[in-house]
Amino acid sequence: MLEILAEPSTLMVLAVAVVAGLVRGFAGFGAALVFVPLASAVVGPKTAVIMLWLADTLPTLPIVLPALRECSWRQVAPVAIGYALAVPGGVWLLSQGDPLVLRWFMVALVALMLALLMTGWRYSREPRPAVGVGVGAVSGFFGGATQLAGPPVLVYWLGGPDRHWRVRANVIVFFALGTAFSGIGFATAGLFTEDRVLRGLAMAPVYGAAIIAGARGFGLASDTGFRRFAFALIALAAFASLPILDALLGR
Repeated sequence: MLEILAEPSTLMVLAVAVVAGLVRGFAGFGAALVFVPLASAVVGPKTAVIMLWLADTLPTLPIVLPALRECSWRQVAPVAIGYALAVPGGVWLLSQGDPLVLRWFMVALVALMLALLMTGWRYSREPRPAVGVGVGAVSGFFGGATQLAGPPVLVYWLGGPDRHWRVRANVIVFFALGTAFSGIGFATAGLFTEDRVLRGLAMAPVYGAAIIAGARGFGLASDTGFRRFAFALIALAAFASLPILDALLGR
């Protein structure tokens, strides 16, 4: 592990992990939007996905436990079921796909979801189980392939009438369930290599501390501020992770 920590690329990835952790703690989501596209340019999509999965498991307990009481299980359960059914397909794509193609896929996905949100579209109907399962299936496929399970769910819940604290709680609990489902898929596909595990464990303390710091700032957020923050975060992640910027940014 000491050799990994001494690598110049590790410092860059840890810096990204701090930002991702702050965002995760504040908003309850967004870590993958920040970390995976940017870290993929340094260590590759597969390693970036596994690192985040490992680092995001235990450190998120301080925000998961309160969210279990605040979330709407009628909304979360159908989405989680759909996710579990579709995640194996996404994991297969991750294990077999070309890294550069996957990176472009990530950027396109993030940009598409942002464009939909920015149009002002809202899912104003009462959430139905069938719709929730469908949203979860799309999220599961994207989550298995890129760890970017959030955008479809965010469009579904951010576009609805719920207050920001309920949206945040739903997303946190959904991600906790999704992490377990994804982990099973990653293990089955043999993606937990020694190098990836060590990198993820090395990142976990830094990422966990950033989550705690970010969570303390959530109490200052309003509904409007929360949504604006989410939109800005998605836009920044999409732009900064463009593969065509690799040469300019020295990645």
